[in-house]
Amino acid sequence: MKQPVGFWKRLAAGFLDILLISLPIAILGQLLFGWEFDSPYSQNIYVAYQTIVPILWSGYVVGKRIVGIRIVKKDGSNVGILTMLLRNLVAGLVYALTFGIGVIVSAFMVGMREDHRAIHDFIAGTYVTEARPHEMDEK
Repeated sequence: MKQPVGFWKRLAAGFLDILLISLPIAILGQLLFGWEFDSPYSQNIYVAYQTIVPILWSGYVVGKRIVGIRIVKKDGSNVGILTMLLRNLVAGLVYALTFGIGVIVSAFMVGMREDHRAIHDFIAGTYVTEARPHEMDEK
């Protein structure tokens, strides 16, 4: 694994995604469709964004791009649909079934493990890196 990213950069990227993507989706849903602020519709749009955008944008989502980090497969290659479904949907199910305890454990894993991989990274065979797409090809 090349240039794995720790807790604080990942947290900053997540915060930026909530601020720049999730919040506007919720506000627009409320204004345009009368959805509740924490509507399942808004949440599903955000999950779709988190699943599809990294496939199309070399592992980046907006927050990760701003802080210069991206999601890749363990071998350094770009993520695909199956990888992102495992990372977001299956891992989300695991986190829900553990009543959020899995999220806390994942935060400690990212902060304390040398490879900085969380539970969802293990499920999907991914990690988060600072290496740009062209840098992954350099041996």
